[in-house]
Amino acid sequence: MRAHEIDYKLFGDDLQFVEIELDPNESVVAEAGAMMYMEGHVEMDTIFGDGSESQGGGLMGKLVGAGKRIVTGESLFMTQFTNKGNDKKKVAFAAAYPGKIVPINLNEYRGKIICQKDAYLCSAKGIAIDIAFQKRIGTGFFGGEGFIMQRLQGDGMAFLHAGGTIVQKELMAGEMLRIDTGCLVAITDQVNYNIEMVKGIKSAVFGGEGLFFATLRGPGHVWLQSLPFSRMADRILSNARAHGGNSKGEGSLLGSLGNLLDGN
Repeated sequence: MRAHEIDYKLFGDDLQFVEIELDPNESVVAEAGAMMYMEGHVEMDTIFGDGSESQGGGLMGKLVGAGKRIVTGESLFMTQFTNKGNDKKKVAFAAAYPGKIVPINLNEYRGKIICQKDAYLCSAKGIAIDIAFQKRIGTGFFGGEGFIMQRLQGDGMAFLHAGGTIVQKELMAGEMLRIDTGCLVAITDQVNYNIEMVKGIKSAVFGGEGLFFATLRGPGHVWLQSLPFSRMADRILSNARAHGGNSKGEGSLLGSLGNLLDGN
């Protein structure tokens, strides 16, 4: 089954959404809750799994596909949007937090990429969404994404979402890149992904970059994000705990000293 050949347009800069144009009877599949708007004659339907032929046509195949989504921490259901009209119609999708949308034509990357399990936004109908286990025990425990990532496979368009600014790098054979584990968005299937511990006790304890980083070895393509949602959420929670909504001492010497020591 070939994926539907959808057209698209990105809007915005740091708070992007994607508008997808559907020909009659074309469909796009998205995460539940990602829809921003849709024109008339576009019909929405809730489906098990990704709706691709790889699930199989029977109930068991659909249950297996949906079960894989549960394993990756995603919703049991996905939403399919189909143009039931006689002319082109549009439907738009946006992510749940600030960032950029990365359009990826899987035909350009040997029909397969591996991404963070929360990076997927939507794709043309026919793209298979599967689980990708990390084979190394260290990668599983310390890779920031656990043992499981998502594999997108097919011959059409898929759209990922990530925080901050997105950069794509092409690694030559044997070329290595060390990154913060949370900054990884996606890699092509050929890239070797592993986890290394920071060398030196001082760097590990006082470096402020964590105990582990990811190493990526080419050949292949890599997509990175400058602001992982987990990093932003940690900073918000840290400031919330520091202040706690409690104004006591904010105008006092102790309150000012506390803010000074905290870097504020």
